[in-house]
Amino acid sequence: MTIHTVEIPDDSEVFGKTVSAFANFGYSAAVRSHGHLFIAGTIGRRADGSIPDDIGEQTEIAIGRIAEILRMEGLDLSALVDVTSYHVDIHQHLPGFSKAKARLINPPYPTWSLIGVSGLASPGLLVEIRATAAYPDAS
Repeated sequence: MTIHTVEIPDDSEVFGKTVSAFANFGYSAAVRSHGHLFIAGTIGRRADGSIPDDIGEQTEIAIGRIAEILRMEGLDLSALVDVTSYHVDIHQHLPGFSKAKARLINPPYPTWSLIGVSGLASPGLLVEIRATAAYPDAS
């Protein structure tokens, strides 16, 4: 079994100074195995480390980070097959999340599960998104 770990470069414009979180917390941004790319939970933290107050902006940043990981692997958002998002105050933030998601995710849509949670890793984070993508030659 071949496993490939996706490493985010230290000079990534999308991840910025937050790249250190992967080493600090001991996990990979994504792992390729058996024709799929498993992307760790991504959050809406700006490249400078700050967290926007707005759910729409956090959603756009998180999906943008997923798009960057996919780009590094020669894929785009259309390769997503399964997504799970975790939401603080889901009922309050779902409309803003849904608007941002609708701007960025196009058909064919992946499966998507939304889960309400009491909190995420840092205060102020409202959404975390993890995803699985399929490579074109995977069946």
